[in-house]
Amino acid sequence: MTAMHLNIKHEYKRQTIHVLIGMIVLIFPFVPLQYLVLLLLGLFFFVLLLPMSSKLFGILTSSDKATRGSPTGAICLSGSMLILMLVAWVLTFTDYEFPIFLIGGAIAITTFGDGMATILRVTEQARYDTLNNIEYPRRQYQGEQTKPESVKASLTILSVGAIFSFLIGAWIVYWTGYVISFQLLFFISVIGGTSGALLECISTRIHDNITVPIGSAMAMWLLLVLGYSVSPGYLVFALAFALLLGYLAYVAKIADISGLLSATLVGVLIIAFTNVWWFLLLLTFYMLGGGFTKYKYEYKKSLGIAQGKGGARGYRNVFSNSIFAIAASICYTIFYDPQEVSHLFLYIYLGSVATATGDTLASEVGTTYKGSPRMITTLKKVEPGTDGGVSTLGETASLLGSLVIAIFAVLFGVIAVDPNRLCLIGMAIVVVSGFVGTNIDSLLGATLQQRGILSNNGVNVASTLAGGLVAGAMWMVVA
Repeated sequence: MTAMHLNIKHEYKRQTIHVLIGMIVLIFPFVPLQYLVLLLLGLFFFVLLLPMSSKLFGILTSSDKATRGSPTGAICLSGSMLILMLVAWVLTFTDYEFPIFLIGGAIAITTFGDGMATILRVTEQARYDTLNNIEYPRRQYQGEQTKPESVKASLTILSVGAIFSFLIGAWIVYWTGYVISFQLLFFISVIGGTSGALLECISTRIHDNITVPIGSAMAMWLLLVLGYSVSPGYLVFALAFALLLGYLAYVAKIADISGLLSATLVGVLIIAFTNVWWFLLLLTFYMLGGGFTKYKYEYKKSLGIAQGKGGARGYRNVFSNSIFAIAASICYTIFYDPQEVSHLFLYIYLGSVATATGDTLASEVGTTYKGSPRMITTLKKVEPGTDGGVSTLGETASLLGSLVIAIFAVLFGVIAVDPNRLCLIGMAIVVVSGFVGTNIDSLLGATLQQRGILSNNGVNVASTLAGGLVAGAMWMVVA
């Protein structure tokens, strides 16, 4: 048997043991919480203290004896289960609760979803190395290679993880009698599976058997607290639509795999809480940002200021520019009021999207300015690409980017057309807030970013919040 087949066979055995460890969730409904804590504590120490001479130790560690260490995956998995159960137990002494079906669903995402994805990734890697006689493509993290990249593996975690999360969650809910609609359970399972796929994709120094179960459990808990859900049919549509558009962005090299998955998660949330047109408006920003990133890319690369990875953007860029848009879209529905409150969150959403668009266009187009940009705080000439540098070309691009968002907001029906032409006021608010937010971004870049207090992504978060608040405040003034 070849080394490739031996490696695949070993991975099958290892993931099978992980699944068997995870199957302990099936007894959750029948054991008191305090005893589950003790049981998982015992499991954790059993795996941690497993003798190196045992056959089980050999299965749970690397198939390569030369690089064999400790059974890290099993230790992290059992440790994550213990941490989550401790959280659930501690909260019983408070007014809050962390239902155990969330733990079961999160473990299902890890053992079934992540487990199958790992097997798929190992199989793909072995075939790739054999057929191409070169190393399988891997992600880079701070100059070091990490796990192999695979769209198929990420989509496997998302789909398989969501399905088994729902099934295990339904099992625990049925036997414990916990009151929750299956519609809400399905909703949080899909979000949990999507979050798990994203966390597995971006896991670097921290093992994904820690990030996936704990992160997906926290995401599902948040949605459970909100108590909002949509029909399974609409949710499947939202997931398929967001996933398709994210995949097209990946194929077009506008986004990497983490960008694909994060955009999918953002899309599902925004479509579920509002409608597809709100997401298409945010997608307009993604497309404009991706397109203009490639504008005169080689010239920007020669100056050393081009976006890395050929212009493909990752999860950090997606979330730093979208986090407040997501929050505003959720608040729009949770605090729905046909009068002022809903419009307030609507314009916070529009202002943050306009700021993200204006800032991205100002950066990507403004850096091609043939003259010397000027520092926004001192108006002194600086080198292209300097944080806080502005130019007439960049400022014009910012206005145009904000205007595009305003126009599409009307075309998509996000800003309603009315006989009193209030939509024109709405468009003006979007353009002004986007322009102001972009310049706040430059101001933060010239001060906090240059001093190392904020990263570029941190500046994006702060400026999109500022642009959204400016838009919300302007609406409250004119409403």
